[in-house]
Amino acid sequence: MGVGMDRASKVGIWIIATGVIITFLYYGRGILAPFALAVFLFLVIEGFASVIDNWSRSIKIGLARAIAILSVLGGFFGFLALMANGIAEFGRDGGEYETRINDMIGDAYGALHMSNAPTLQELLFNETGQRFFATIANATGDLSGDLVLILIYVAFLFFAQSSWTRKLDNIFPGFETRHQVRKIGDEARQSIEVYLWTQTVISALITVLTYVSLLALGVKNALFLSALIFVLNYIPTVGSIIAALVPPLFALVQPDLPAWVPGAPPQDSYIYAAIVFAMVSFWQFSIGNFLQPRMMGESLNLSALVVLLSLAIWGALWGIPGMFLSAPLTVLMMILFAQSPSTRWIAILLSADGNPQGKGVKPDVEDSSEAAL
Repeated sequence: MGVGMDRASKVGIWIIATGVIITFLYYGRGILAPFALAVFLFLVIEGFASVIDNWSRSIKIGLARAIAILSVLGGFFGFLALMANGIAEFGRDGGEYETRINDMIGDAYGALHMSNAPTLQELLFNETGQRFFATIANATGDLSGDLVLILIYVAFLFFAQSSWTRKLDNIFPGFETRHQVRKIGDEARQSIEVYLWTQTVISALITVLTYVSLLALGVKNALFLSALIFVLNYIPTVGSIIAALVPPLFALVQPDLPAWVPGAPPQDSYIYAAIVFAMVSFWQFSIGNFLQPRMMGESLNLSALVVLLSLAIWGALWGIPGMFLSAPLTVLMMILFAQSPSTRWIAILLSADGNPQGKGVKPDVEDSSEAAL
């Protein structure tokens, strides 16, 4: 009776604690999400600095950090300028795109023997369309408004970095405890750094190959679409699927098609979009399934189902920042849960191979039957 009551009280405490944490994460997203983005941007810069330091023996780590900071910030602001230019270019050709889309809507309604086909404006500016675009605009506006705050956080993280070791020594004066905390922190940092850095390299490689392919196929505004793919590839699983669909959708409604496209209007648009989809999907599939696992190793030892669930949960809690950070945040949770026998079972469920400490590492918790023998 007493054991049952004790177990029930532990379950109740777990439920209450989980509810409190989720509530805190949701209502504190205005502060926590920008800070989390700043931490992971800091780790990307540190990973880049480590690569520069390892490649060049003559460059000291301080100079390597300066080069990494300037490179990352330059690339970031260059990306923003590229996105703004791409949107402006689409805006200049907006009338032609709108006419093409209206023609396709009319063709679709005619194929289904339906009348009164709506126009693009009617679809976008009805109640559902306005609500959808308002949600996207609010999320994007919040993220843009937090940009300065994120950069300030990153700057202070670099300033505070030198004192972390001394603070850790004062918080954990015992050698064994301090060693264990450092081990956990190093493992978490290394896993997240490897994941973020590898994801950046993979996204850049896919972006370059996609850009060259789109140029060869004659897709308009190929640079803008490729940059969009670079960002989408940071979202696990779903991002790569969306990235493979975006260029074909724009190719489908492109007003002027290249002369080499076979078929006659409107069939040639579908053939053109299918060719673009095949080419973009080829790079996404081949690099994502063959090169990325080899580069990433065991830094993302998460179950595929867990990746999808974490994407949905963190997206619901923190919106767009949560979707981008869902994988590294879940990896961090798995590493922390693996440190305690009472929460290790959660880490095992989150992991892909049942061993949250990675392959080749013997689990700390032995099976009860083996212990009995």
